[in-house]
Amino acid sequence: MGGDAGSGAQSGGGGAGGAGGVLMERYPMILVAVLVGCAGERRAAPPPAAQVTIRAVGLQTPESVLYDHVGDVYLVSNINGLPLEKDDNGFLSRISPDGTVLALKWIDGATADVTLNAPKGMGIKGDTLLVADIDAVRLFHRVTGAPLGAREIAGASFLNDVAVGPDGSVYVTDSGLQAGPQGFAPSGSDAVYRFDATGRAVPVARDTSLGRPNGVLADEIGLVVVTFGSGEVYQLNPASGARTPLPKPPAGSLDGVVRLADGSLLVSSWEAKAVYR
Repeated sequence: MGGDAGSGAQSGGGGAGGAGGVLMERYPMILVAVLVGCAGERRAAPPPAAQVTIRAVGLQTPESVLYDHVGDVYLVSNINGLPLEKDDNGFLSRISPDGTVLALKWIDGATADVTLNAPKGMGIKGDTLLVADIDAVRLFHRVTGAPLGAREIAGASFLNDVAVGPDGSVYVTDSGLQAGPQGFAPSGSDAVYRFDATGRAVPVARDTSLGRPNGVLADEIGLVVVTFGSGEVYQLNPASGARTPLPKPPAGSLDGVVRLADGSLLVSSWEAKAVYR
């Protein structure tokens, strides 16, 4: 979510972005150039000459896709297990626009100096790659992949998607989910956070009425959130947390969101297995 493309096409998204936040199936296949985010804002990547499908290359629970327009490369977060398990075996892949896997485990939780459990949505600020990972946002160098630390969020249960606004503000969603006897269960931690200048997470809004926020988009037009629980799309005031409803897609379990050049939104839906415009 948060894209799970499961959390999928980013943001993404986390997964949704994917991308955070989130147009990926829950098996190891991704469709690149669809619902991907890029540094500083969420927008669709330049369309390829033809659809590129990548499968059977070793991806493990691919959750979100992020297009790095500076490096001209797609970054893919791989949960590699369960989305709430702190198993330190998640990894990030680098894939070229033509579908070539440049590095399957570019950043790998299995290495000694990296912690990465269940990576979901991603964002880029300058040369820093930010990755939502359960209850922390992990930081890596955009070019080298070197770990740069983490920003833990007390009380968070399911950090899902990351967005970087045009002013450099970093936002992250908490979908308010935890493990239950039959899958996901509400944790009550639904929130959208912004990191302040000191790196501290400050809630823009925190309430179960947020509907399990998933994909998030921050651009010159505003802050847009799509929800996995209530199937809503709304604009969120970064200062007050007030919500302005936007048109609601016909199906729910919303995951990823990006804005096209004409100002319209693309929103992915698990329930419909579709992307709405």
